[in-house]
Amino acid sequence: MRKVSTDVTLFRADEQGLPEGHQKAPQTKAQRKRTLGVTLLVGSLVLAVGLAAVPSAYVIEQPGPWFDTLGTVSVPDPEDDTKKDKIPLITIEGTESFPTTGELDLLTVSVLGNPEQTPSWLEVATAWFDPSKAVVPLEAIFPKQESTEEREAANTAQMVDSQQDAIAAALTNLGYDVVVGVEVLGFTDDSPAKSVLSLGDVITAFNGTAVESVPQLRELLKANGTSTPGTVSFTRQGVAQEAQVTPMDVNGNIVLGIGAKSKYDFPFDVSIRLDDVGGPSAGMMFALGIIDKLTPEDMTDGNHFAGTGTIDAQGNVGPIGGIQQKLYGAKKAGATYFLAPAGNCDEVVGHVPAGLQVYSVETLNDALNVLSFVEMHGEKSEAMNAKMGMLATCQN
Repeated sequence: MRKVSTDVTLFRADEQGLPEGHQKAPQTKAQRKRTLGVTLLVGSLVLAVGLAAVPSAYVIEQPGPWFDTLGTVSVPDPEDDTKKDKIPLITIEGTESFPTTGELDLLTVSVLGNPEQTPSWLEVATAWFDPSKAVVPLEAIFPKQESTEEREAANTAQMVDSQQDAIAAALTNLGYDVVVGVEVLGFTDDSPAKSVLSLGDVITAFNGTAVESVPQLRELLKANGTSTPGTVSFTRQGVAQEAQVTPMDVNGNIVLGIGAKSKYDFPFDVSIRLDDVGGPSAGMMFALGIIDKLTPEDMTDGNHFAGTGTIDAQGNVGPIGGIQQKLYGAKKAGATYFLAPAGNCDEVVGHVPAGLQVYSVETLNDALNVLSFVEMHGEKSEAMNAKMGMLATCQN
């Protein structure tokens, strides 16, 4: 057998396992720091890439689009879906309307994320440090028992109702009598009113007191109690009727077991066009826009207002969600003055962007007083307000 020789290099190794003469020189302190920095940087990049790919259990609320209730909106051309037409956001027909020069912006909140695709942890971490954004649990916006279609339908219904309430509030403020009563929309299975009321009936009074809203009806039912029947007055297809019904107690609430909403009769046509926006929080700004268009005096007088808040036919302004995001949305829109529901003031203090003057309002009249005050005093309004104590602010 032929021997196969193999060349082997023999050497003397040091404690590093390297041949003598080939040992690595010890790193200096600066080199060690540089090596550590590179390691940390690479690690951070790897972590960031990982976080960017991992979905979270949260969604992010951020400022959304704004719309001037005195201005126009873009809508699809009915004859060509590829084109857009501009129409007034508020249109009034059947009575005289007047030109305006200012802006009354309603504000929205956009939600980044949905049950199918939530923001990454990197996006969530970034949003934590952005004062214009809010990180909220997914289920707070998208409850598990509610589908996306159900949520969108509910938001659309709230928007439609808020527009009707805003028209009623504006016209009531201008002296029109528009409230008819409360319309019956449905019944619970155990409703005591099911035997005397029908869908479409309009409740006009309870125990002789005129009914103008669902909250007021609840108060009348509470005063009646559950031990004795009350007299419900209603109209059915225009015919006035009365019946006796005994309210019931449901978890401490005295109710008739009906679904209902306010019913109005407007003397002329007021239409509001705003697509792809849901919820009730634009009510106050709708009402202000309607009043400004129906008032010979230019209430906004060229000033730029923004605001938010629900409203009922009696002009009561209610709190809303996402107030901090709407503050930053108003700033981005270029507004100088912001009308905030008094019920949101605790969320406003400490979160007002520079240059924005925030006024607290509880009623439609409060909001109109702010417009009038700013028209009279302009840029000096905040200082004069503090001195004279005429208007409430959320910054005090």
